[in-house]
Amino acid sequence: MTGPTEPLAARLGYSFTDPALLTLALTHRSWCAEHAGDESNERLEFLGDSVLGLAVTDHVIRGLPEAPEGHLAKVRAAVVSEPTLALVAQDLGLGADLRLGRGELLSGGRLKQSILADAVEAVFGAVYLDAGWETARSLIICFLREHIDEAAAGPGGHDYKTRLQELAAHRFDGAPTYVLTESGPDHDKRFAAVVHLGGAAVGQGEGTSKKQAEQDAARRAWAELAPPPTTPEDTVPRHHVDDVRHEQAGCTNA
Repeated sequence: MTGPTEPLAARLGYSFTDPALLTLALTHRSWCAEHAGDESNERLEFLGDSVLGLAVTDHVIRGLPEAPEGHLAKVRAAVVSEPTLALVAQDLGLGADLRLGRGELLSGGRLKQSILADAVEAVFGAVYLDAGWETARSLIICFLREHIDEAAAGPGGHDYKTRLQELAAHRFDGAPTYVLTESGPDHDKRFAAVVHLGGAAVGQGEGTSKKQAEQDAARRAWAELAPPPTTPEDTVPRHHVDDVRHEQAGCTNA
């Protein structure tokens, strides 16, 4: 596979037999309005939504054998939510590869949670069409396994990046962005992160890994921005979600 989408395919850990499917998955309807004859990713998004839902449902029902239906539904809803899928898109750097119309570009479309989440679903749909159920399921779980485990822990189980993402969806125009710096020798690296929302820095963090620094920054931002709880959070025992791996998909995100 060669072409402009090859770097994204490498980040996905999957090489498309039909690269045109990945290009289609990245094509927003605003692009089609300016390029007559091009198809948007909406049909792939429709398909990917169903594939995603089944993959997550299959995984949690096998991994949480004692959980009641209500808890399973809450876990699935959290994992397939717009903020969570937008986080996956950001981790993949998917926004830079989107095909958007000029108006959508000027309005910050590459950072819009709805566009990013829809594109992730379309990518999952594209993988399903290209390689079938097992590969699509494996890739989906690979990228969402951490979010599934966090959601399975109950209302307090989301990581702070996800919490901040959800807060931004309700209170800010745009998703959180993180600026990372590193220092120290190779054997003792330190990372610092600054998280921005609405054009302003809202939290700073540090850690021994990029992920740890971003989580710390998100935690500090959440502590400053989140409204105080009106009732104590329900405590739900954490269930273990089995770590199911398949070699069909090359995702290394686990």
